Amino acid sequence: MSPQIDQVLAQAANDPDVVETNEWLDALEAVIEAEGPERAHYLMERMVDLARRRGAHIPFSSNTAYVNTIPADQGEHCPGNLEIEERLRSYMRWNAMAMVVKANRVDGDLGGHLSSFASLANMLGIGFNHFWHAPTEDHGGDLLYIQGHSSPGIYARAFLEGRLTEDQLLHFRREVDGKGLSSYPHPKLMPDFWQFPTVSMGLGPLMAIYQARFLKYLHARGIADTEKRKVWAFCGDGEMDEPESMGAIGMAGREQLDNLVMVVNCNLQRLDGPVRGNGKIIQELESDFRGAGWNVVKVIWGSGWDELLAKDKDGILQKVMMETVDGEYQNYKAKDGAYVRANFFGKHPKLLEMVSKMSDDDIWRLTRGGHDPHKIYAAFKVAQENKGQPTVILAKSIKGFGFGKSGEARNTAHNTKKLDDEAIKAMRDRFQLPIADAELPAIPFFKPGDDTPEMQYLHARRKELGGYLPQRRQKADEALVVPELTAFQAMLEPTAEGREISTTAAYVRILTALLRDASLGQRVVPIMVDESRTFGMEGLFRQIGIFSQVGQLYEPVDKDQVMYYREDKAGQILQEGINEAGGMSSWIAAATSYSTNNRVMIPFYTYYSMFGLQRIGDLAWAAGDMRARGFLLGGTAGRTTLNGEGLQHEDGHSHVLASTIPNCIPYDPTFAHEVAVIMHDGLRRMVTDQEDVFYYITLMNENYSHPGLKAGQEEGIIKGLYQLQKSEQTTKHRVQLMGSGTILREVIAGAELLQNDWGIAADVWSAPSFTLLARDGQDAERWNMLHPTAEPRVPYIAQCLKDTAGPIVVATDYMRTFAEQVRAFIPKNRSYKVLGTDGFGRSDSRAKLREFFEVNRYFVVIAALKTLADEGALSASVVAQAIAKYGINADKPNPVTV
Repeated sequence: MSPQIDQVLAQAANDPDVVETNEWLDALEAVIEAEGPERAHYLMERMVDLARRRGAHIPFSSNTAYVNTIPADQGEHCPGNLEIEERLRSYMRWNAMAMVVKANRVDGDLGGHLSSFASLANMLGIGFNHFWHAPTEDHGGDLLYIQGHSSPGIYARAFLEGRLTEDQLLHFRREVDGKGLSSYPHPKLMPDFWQFPTVSMGLGPLMAIYQARFLKYLHARGIADTEKRKVWAFCGDGEMDEPESMGAIGMAGREQLDNLVMVVNCNLQRLDGPVRGNGKIIQELESDFRGAGWNVVKVIWGSGWDELLAKDKDGILQKVMMETVDGEYQNYKAKDGAYVRANFFGKHPKLLEMVSKMSDDDIWRLTRGGHDPHKIYAAFKVAQENKGQPTVILAKSIKGFGFGKSGEARNTAHNTKKLDDEAIKAMRDRFQLPIADAELPAIPFFKPGDDTPEMQYLHARRKELGGYLPQRRQKADEALVVPELTAFQAMLEPTAEGREISTTAAYVRILTALLRDASLGQRVVPIMVDESRTFGMEGLFRQIGIFSQVGQLYEPVDKDQVMYYREDKAGQILQEGINEAGGMSSWIAAATSYSTNNRVMIPFYTYYSMFGLQRIGDLAWAAGDMRARGFLLGGTAGRTTLNGEGLQHEDGHSHVLASTIPNCIPYDPTFAHEVAVIMHDGLRRMVTDQEDVFYYITLMNENYSHPGLKAGQEEGIIKGLYQLQKSEQTTKHRVQLMGSGTILREVIAGAELLQNDWGIAADVWSAPSFTLLARDGQDAERWNMLHPTAEPRVPYIAQCLKDTAGPIVVATDYMRTFAEQVRAFIPKNRSYKVLGTDGFGRSDSRAKLREFFEVNRYFVVIAALKTLADEGALSASVVAQAIAKYGINADKPNPVTV
């Protein structure tokens, strides 16, 4: 007998009044029998409430017993033909195995995962056969976040459905030639198949929560009817350790997202070993989710356990179930029935007596709930019909189910991808597949004839549910009209004399104009993370309201002000609080709405740039994978802009990170007219052309005057470089100065110093995107390499500079790497000098920070003079004179090392 059971029995033995205890228990039993468990629960809650009000200390527990949430006599049985469904699952298990094993026999480094689908197959089968709707005229379709490692099983199903070919299966994880299948769910690589990427782990649960809320948003605002739709998110129990997996469950409960179902596949194992070897992951997750306001449905035990639990009148079996830790449960399924009899049922004599008439094989066939179609169906049905709460299904399964000694429930199961001939034969036998021994060495795929009952059933189930899943829409059916550039005319004009604005203010005015546009206004989705007032956007509170499913149940404290905080059931702003990951997830939901909802939405997520790509870089990459379309606005960007915050708050590398995402179009504009031209171009590409790109635009809160758009500058702004001003001086020496963002103004000032103090003409170039210039140059370089006999292509930056004279000096508010991207494409024999802000941030005035990081006007001048001196055009003494003239400490430490 275990120490835990001894302790429980000892406590019972110490009961001071056993008779009274039994009377209370008998009374409760009578209520359950006569009036049902709901009445019993109500009475118990009333008694607990009374006891607490009278001063009794009753500890709270959000856990229930370690048994199925749905009692055996209350769960709906699966109405399907389970015999056919089991055969179909067997075919899928086999084909998934064959796909991965065959790939690794050709190339042992390809990898792939089998054990996750093996544990999920029954759950996925019940969903595909009975619950998940494809998009139709009457139903917008359910959204599936498939557990990433289970992709082989999804491909195996699609193969049986005729949606994938055998040749595609033979090219699993071999995509370069255009006919393979991606390792995990990747919409970028399979744009008509996968709806969402769910790897890296944790991103699927997080994005699913905000996707469900966005469906509510669309419905509340009358943009799309999403009433019937559900978001289903599958994830592993080990994955729940990712902070992203659990970080937003409170929001889902608070927002009453009853259109969200999360299924946690609790196979008790992660890559290296048990998830909670010394504990119980299902109980832990139940407590977390129930405390966050979720409807929790535990599917722990299969139907074979129902009779045993019914016999458990004194609760000993349930006590043993509760006291047994996950490491033991893993061990049971890695052994055999005799081991389970001795080590589980052997924990108490009454349990051994309970199973005395069962053979070891009978005990071994006692399944876990995640492999029982009836238990799964009942849980899915409850989740589908539940109102007022999101639902999480905690389904206990076996990792590597069906692998036998090759990996079932073993620590190595996650990495199993190479099975020997004996293991393959054992799997064939276990799932009773009609494959001859002579065929086994080739590991053939198996697909029954189209006229077989299995295939007819497979297609009939999906026809009943509207079509096949997963499937993805690549373009929306609707066409929205983007206004002409003149709609932003106020931002294209020079600022009035004496008037100064920031690029952030320019953006807000552009956004306001879009909100008033007849075609696009209702499709604009402003997303904020508690920084609206920082960016001067609080005026939108009253104008368009903040989305809230319950409206505003209080009078805001600032109701007497013009720009008071207003929540509304049909509000347009998504206010995510202090939560960059949540803001990005909402943005992703809106940015992919053209695909998921057949509605083009235009999201604008505005945030401190330092807390954007640096903090949610994996989500930004996922957005690229999902072919997102929208605007990311990094406010107070640049190492010297958020000058009072210091160290990690100052952004010197967001553009470097943005440059790594191929379909991210990044810009660092200096002037209002640049912002207007860039955003208009983005609207054209993403809304009119439905191109799969998204824009990252940095904004600054520094006020200054703006020169306005001059005719012909549009193309250069969009491509990333144009000449802002040409020196009219005729001098012996000339230099070309470049910059972006607020530091361009220091470059302009540096040009004046060069001309006034040193008689050197300086032309000034605005470079809104060094990244786009680099991509253009790399593309030309590649084309030239592969077409050696054709006329060489000239990078755009080289075309711009070919008729200019003098060295080129660049200053930005970012790391030198940002502007160094284009060095290879500068015309030959031209010097190229880059100033940047490498190093940690710190707090001070902007002027002092620009001096410290050596990017102010004086360092621009020094860099230009030194480059001319290096070319032999000037004496080095001139540079020394300038250093003395401008009071530069030549021996101060390198800012990178300070």
